[in-house]
Amino acid sequence: MSCYTREDILRMLEEEDVEFIRLQFTDLFGTLKNIAVTTSQIDRILDHQIMFDGASIEGFARIEESDLFLRPDLDTFGIFPWRPQHGKVARFVCDVYQSDGTPFPGDPRYVLKRVVKEAEEMGYRFEVGPECEFFLFHTDDEGNPTTITHEKAGYFDVSPLDLGENARRDMILTLEEMGYTVEASHHEDAPAQHEIDFRYDEALKMADAIMTFKLGVKTIAKRHGLCASFMPKPKKEYNGSGMHMNMSLEKDGANIFYDPEDPNQLSQEAYWFIGGIMKHIRAITAITNPVVNSYKRLVPGFEAPVYIAWSGKNRSPLIRIPTNPGNGQRIELRSPDSAANPYLAIAVCLAAGLDGIRNRILPPAPVEANIFHLTEEEREARGIACLPENLMEAVCWLQQDPVILGALGEHLARKYIQAKKQEWKDYCSSVTDWEIERYLARI
Repeated sequence: MSCYTREDILRMLEEEDVEFIRLQFTDLFGTLKNIAVTTSQIDRILDHQIMFDGASIEGFARIEESDLFLRPDLDTFGIFPWRPQHGKVARFVCDVYQSDGTPFPGDPRYVLKRVVKEAEEMGYRFEVGPECEFFLFHTDDEGNPTTITHEKAGYFDVSPLDLGENARRDMILTLEEMGYTVEASHHEDAPAQHEIDFRYDEALKMADAIMTFKLGVKTIAKRHGLCASFMPKPKKEYNGSGMHMNMSLEKDGANIFYDPEDPNQLSQEAYWFIGGIMKHIRAITAITNPVVNSYKRLVPGFEAPVYIAWSGKNRSPLIRIPTNPGNGQRIELRSPDSAANPYLAIAVCLAAGLDGIRNRILPPAPVEANIFHLTEEEREARGIACLPENLMEAVCWLQQDPVILGALGEHLARKYIQAKKQEWKDYCSSVTDWEIERYLARI
């Protein structure tokens, strides 16, 4: 993206006949928020005078300190292709600031920017390439989402089996019209499940892109009479949806994860980065797998990782090394799902990797066997631990990890942990259909 100036913005608004501007920001839990104003307010926007009530956003601010301000990142200016061509709608991604002119510590984008700055001070540029999976379900007569689909397609199937192919094509064309590069897309394993992969980019740009991606996918799906869901596990009998994250570090324009002399073609920094991820992964999981339903995906038998291990040859471990040497060398973390707040997910992964590099944390030996076929005794002998089995367990690990807590910052970590504990309590006190079916007549 170009480095836009104030004059560039004013010129583009006029040339493109923009009528409305959306000032977007992301809340603690990865939900996109916005304030919409007309272009008559552009001077107030560019002078950082647009204010909102932070107390109205869950986990943001207390009532007595709730006046927050939106500062647009001018380089995120874009026009929504799905809005009218006359009187167009544009957007800025915004940073959230306090009334004293300092960044708001509960802003997830600020959290990521702070960790990215730490990497930059070490000479690194963090590159991320997500693989975003989602379902396309039918809606009911009132337009409400269901988990119903009439298709039977599986991996890499095409139309007419893949009934969502046209919608997926429109999503990709829309994203590319906004300036994003889509490397590939395909039908996933489960009926109605799809994947769209972005070309890797710098961490902050990619987090912004993921938020735009989710908005675009949901909008285009609705135009096709469908509901796009990023719920990790909407149907118990099928694989869940993940958001695998491919990660690499650059220094002086070169990918420092690559070493052609190493048997795995990995550099020392790459091993340390893997070691940091593996050391902190159980705390990281509270961020990358942030809802109760996330842990219905992380179970044996559905391709998602369960065990903390790495490999260059198979897809059963948590981390794998895709075959792509040279400047394309990267590590793939396979546990995250699309319910995660991308700013926080990328931030904690980077913080863990940097901790690995700083402290030269070496990972254990790679596991080339299919871990799902190993017995419990064999896993214990190899020192292979498990990811947290539920949200509360992950939150407990988070509370004990000073590196990941430090990456989040005291304000955001406290609010996040408080909210997730309440979510777990609400879940535990609910009565599910499974319980009714199993116990009502029997007991």
